Amino acid sequence: MSNPLSLVAVVLVCLTTLVVGGLGLRLSRRTSDFYVAGRTVSPRLNASAIGGEYLSAASFLGVAGLVYDRGVDMLWLPVGYTLGYLVLLVVVAAPMRRSGAYTLPDFAEARLGSRAIRLVSSALVIGIGWLYLIPQFQGASLTLTLVTGAPAWVGGFVVMVVIALAVGAGGMRSITFVQAVQYWIKLTALAVPAFVLLALWFRSGAPRPEVDPSWHIPLAPTGPDDHPVYRTASTVLALCLGTMGLPHVLVRYYTNPDGTGARRTTVTVLALLGVFYLIPPVYGALGRVAYPTLPEGVGSDTIVLRLPETLVEGLAGQLLTAMLAGGAFAAFLSTASGLAMSVTGVIDQELLRPRLSRFAGGDVPGVRGFRVAAILAVLLPYVISRVSEPLGLATTVGLAFAVAAATFAPLLMLGVWWRRLSTWGAMAGLVVGGLSAGGAIVTTMVADSLTGWPAALLANPAMWATPLALVTALLVSLATPSRIPAGTTRTMVRLHTPERVALSRSRLRD
Repeated sequence: MSNPLSLVAVVLVCLTTLVVGGLGLRLSRRTSDFYVAGRTVSPRLNASAIGGEYLSAASFLGVAGLVYDRGVDMLWLPVGYTLGYLVLLVVVAAPMRRSGAYTLPDFAEARLGSRAIRLVSSALVIGIGWLYLIPQFQGASLTLTLVTGAPAWVGGFVVMVVIALAVGAGGMRSITFVQAVQYWIKLTALAVPAFVLLALWFRSGAPRPEVDPSWHIPLAPTGPDDHPVYRTASTVLALCLGTMGLPHVLVRYYTNPDGTGARRTTVTVLALLGVFYLIPPVYGALGRVAYPTLPEGVGSDTIVLRLPETLVEGLAGQLLTAMLAGGAFAAFLSTASGLAMSVTGVIDQELLRPRLSRFAGGDVPGVRGFRVAAILAVLLPYVISRVSEPLGLATTVGLAFAVAAATFAPLLMLGVWWRRLSTWGAMAGLVVGGLSAGGAIVTTMVADSLTGWPAALLANPAMWATPLALVTALLVSLATPSRIPAGTTRTMVRLHTPERVALSRSRLRD
């Protein structure tokens, strides 16, 4: 289908992103402005920005597609996505803000005093960021091709260019404003067509969705090699623990003024996500009304975009499709901008800045190379998105969550709450978690002959890879007490001392 109104909506969303991002260019002057927005972002603004970057292609299109395909089992997805922020609130939100770090590798080095751990953390940030960026580009290409008939490479290319410009313009200040605006664009663009389609369906007396009986039954196997209880439990664990390990999520907490602001931000985020995730399952159910079976070659990720013009004829259907297309592009842009921001920071700090510093004799401005890093952060994942076979938007994003859960989640939980974590223990946990989850994902992608439990375990590695990494870090730390950093006690006090108490102590010393 070719809908000129959808093209207009996509163009408006892209222009809004560039204009709002341009505001950050006028406000960004210092290094902290580019990396953490000067640590002055209010909880409400930050919550909207987190909602904007967290609700990705998987949330906007993929959840509805999975509900259409597999039924009520997939309602665990929005629960897991939202629950992840509750875990983050309870476990690490305030301590991470008090750490004073710019990026997750900064925190790892500050807590453990190891340059090697910083380098491994940097590699994982880039890997997770790129794994998460690929479905954003694939979703953008799918959306633009479906609603306008554009070539398949155009949608991802547009997102890549807009994000590189927005991130390079003003760093975190630009991205904060962009993502906050885009959350409300996404919520409106998804909610309004859903209410309209539901109202028309009830009014018309259309038939109930035609589904297989197993669609209504929780934890029903989808095939002889499916293990639904394990698959669901592993997915929910990946989403709960993977959220705290996503680099583009954690970096937002460094922008709050203090730990109290970080907690207030998370509470607001829970409300915003809860409202949003009520809507995608509606499209999955309505999809069964319009398409009892999908035509050959049509993926379930397109259900959201196909529904309006299928159920509503004429200009009204085109307008609803245009709203959804604009909202989908807002999802791609906001999530990709957060991911690009986190990857850009690591590339700039770990790869470009040291080399530029040597080249310039050590006299390098704080933001030199940042814009070059922004281009590098989005270019390679775009190329991979064009040459790799799409696995499904929600599936690919779920793999990124699994890697984050098996690597950064144990590091953060132990680093924040266990003073006996040693340098060798942390390194062992990162390596074992990364190799386990990453190896399982690669094996799943290249091996088509696996069946039964081996296929289920490798396709959903969070359930075993995360405990394996956690136990490894614990055992190695207990075996190497001499490798506990000398300044651990001082660091732990800093992480857990409320700002008001720290300020009172400072005044007493003065």
